[in-house]
Amino acid sequence: MTEQPLIPAPTTTPGSYLRVTDLRGTHLGWSELRAAVPRQAPSSVVDAEDAVRGIIEDVKARGADALRELARKFDGVDQERIRVAPEEIQRAVAALDPAVRHGLESAIERTRAFAAAQRPSDVTVEVAPGAALHHRWTPVRRAGLYIPGGLAVYPSSVVMNVVPAQAAGVESVVLCSPPQKEFGGLPHPVILGAAGLLGVDEVWAIGGAQSLAAMAHGVVDGEDVLEPVNTVTGPGNIFVAMAKRQLRSVVGVDAEAGTTEIAVLADDSADPRYVAADLISQAEHDPAAGSVLITDSPELAHAVEEQLSVQVSEAKHRERITTALGGPQSGVVLTDDLEASVAVADAYAAEHLEIHTRDASGVAARIRNAGAVFVGPYSPVPLGDYAAGSNHVLPTGGTAVFSSGLQAASFMKAVQVIEYSREALAALEEDIVALSASEDLPAHGRAVTLRGEDRGTGTDTVSGG
Repeated sequence: MTEQPLIPAPTTTPGSYLRVTDLRGTHLGWSELRAAVPRQAPSSVVDAEDAVRGIIEDVKARGADALRELARKFDGVDQERIRVAPEEIQRAVAALDPAVRHGLESAIERTRAFAAAQRPSDVTVEVAPGAALHHRWTPVRRAGLYIPGGLAVYPSSVVMNVVPAQAAGVESVVLCSPPQKEFGGLPHPVILGAAGLLGVDEVWAIGGAQSLAAMAHGVVDGEDVLEPVNTVTGPGNIFVAMAKRQLRSVVGVDAEAGTTEIAVLADDSADPRYVAADLISQAEHDPAAGSVLITDSPELAHAVEEQLSVQVSEAKHRERITTALGGPQSGVVLTDDLEASVAVADAYAAEHLEIHTRDASGVAARIRNAGAVFVGPYSPVPLGDYAAGSNHVLPTGGTAVFSSGLQAASFMKAVQVIEYSREALAALEEDIVALSASEDLPAHGRAVTLRGEDRGTGTDTVSGG
């Protein structure tokens, strides 16, 4: 029996914000590294799974009645009309602060440029004379986009969801965002304003997992009809991510973009002020947000802790930040060298990965798993959150090992088109017959030999291409 490597337990130093997992001197494989890095507590995932299943079934069975009850329960709102009237959207556009409007328009311009470039191209290959194969990309007909509310307001997420859908050529877009008690049961006016800037006129005041259930299954509320969508996208908390997981058999979903996380891969050349500020920037989102420092420099880790002591105390949301930094999803991972740090970063598979090392571009090129990689001291995550032109809807919870961030292709699907001439099919007749016989599916072969017989009798009904 092979002895299993011991995975070091994280330790906490009194007065420190971050727990430390010391991997120096260890030789852990891929699965051990995946288990060693900080993660959200498993119990919270199980709790979300059960709660979300009940919400989805309730919305599917009772529609608008269930949505109103959930709005009272989670948002403290008694809803009359759940869909937002188009005039409310236009009113919100007119009321946008000029500086905010300028920021949104700048983000829209850059995100559109990047999203248009990401759109995949069709491909045609002639594998033999008269034998053409086409790989054709088509947009989904209708997309449902979720914009979270809660502890913060995310008009930037409106841009990040709507722009790639439009770049893909989606015909119909519906946007859902939680009702806000302080705004009369409407979503936040800045979110409505951002939607209006992008030409979105179908917005529903629905939050959380129930919004994804509504978009996936559809809702009829009097004269208002939320038609089911083909794909749902958007960031959110663990309940939103779990809803996507449970709805995969009903609609297409993007990555499970749950509670935000950042990993900073740094060596002793990093500026501890920048590293601390960037860890705080994501911890500010949510008490469950993850902030992880991966470094081979204990001195840097100590300097970052000193900076956290200074910067957290000055932060507006210091209580929320302190909770996030002290949770099991956050911490410092100490490694032997840069090579080991890269291996840990790949195992963690961060939503956002910053590189603060010598030759940051070279190190970034070695990263396989991350939602987005931010290279060097002047590419912090907030740049991508708002204005870089990249998309901030990214895979979390280690799912970047198999998922990508939101892009135009997220709203598209590939169709394979096969076009053979009579002669090209004849060249494969013997192969097809042999293979179909080996699988005991002789009718497959007969569908081909029948056409061969027509060639000999002159009864061809369709000429070759």
